[in-house]
Amino acid sequence: MTPNDLLTKQDLDNFKKELFELLKPITDSQMVSKQKWLRSKDVREFLNISAGTLNHLRVTGALVARKIGKTYFYSAEDIDKELNKGEKKSPKRKS
Repeated sequence: MTPNDLLTKQDLDNFKKELFELLKPITDSQMVSKQKWLRSKDVREFLNISAGTLNHLRVTGALVARKIGKTYFYSAEDIDKELNKGEKKSPKRKS
């Protein structure tokens, strides 16, 4: 075994940080999908859209929101359905 083959604690710490950075988007989206209701801020971050775009989606009825006090809440299930509407089916090939 050569000195270059040894792992240091610092090497493992660096690997852990890199791994968590790679997994963060996956775990964030799973956490959002487990929530039943989402606040506007969470929806904007999840969809990567502006407040104006979210307002437009709400006004046009593309996303249904419930308002409690001054806060809008969106159903995670509705958002998931809306996202899945955009998926295109693969074309069928003729034999």
